[in-house]
Amino acid sequence: MYADRLFNALERNDPEPGQLLVAAPGMFSAEFARSVILLIQHDDYLTFGVNLTTRSELAVFNVLPEYLPLVAKPQALYIGGPLNQQSVVGLGMTKQGVRFEDHPQLSRLAPRLAHVDMRADPEFLAQTLDGMRLFAGYAEWAPGQLQQEIDRGDWFVAPALAQDVLTPGPADLWADVMKRQPMPLPLYSTFPADLDDN
Repeated sequence: MYADRLFNALERNDPEPGQLLVAAPGMFSAEFARSVILLIQHDDYLTFGVNLTTRSELAVFNVLPEYLPLVAKPQALYIGGPLNQQSVVGLGMTKQGVRFEDHPQLSRLAPRLAHVDMRADPEFLAQTLDGMRLFAGYAEWAPGQLQQEIDRGDWFVAPALAQDVLTPGPADLWADVMKRQPMPLPLYSTFPADLDDN
């Protein structure tokens, strides 16, 4: 399998909050093929994150209009994962110079990348964020489950950039993330989602 050869050739990053799970080329799960999941929590009890690549047809204006001025284009609700799609997860890119320790409603995931407390006043958030994205639902792993999937070669673990969350609609985030990884992963950035297209 492609993933096995690639996985053995790469230095492994450990999963942790602020890291990306990048679906390996040829992943058999249609639900997660070419997905890029930002980990928000990873500890002995729980791992969860949101898929950054799946946009819904539902406009933010129709569900959370008070957040519309903050949401990057396209201003649609994204599908963060298959679980609890009635809940919304907020992720944002902070303005330059914002100190996370001064803003308890922002949890730091990476430089300028925050998990946003959705109970915060959107007008206040506008003073601290350059943009955000809203995700319905999330993906979750039981203790040890994600490590098993990584060991099997289903996922590559890579650092996240704040810009990954605000990627424009037409962009192929999976390919973009693959291109910036160590060799040989960039060679697989054009790997088709459907092997019949190859």
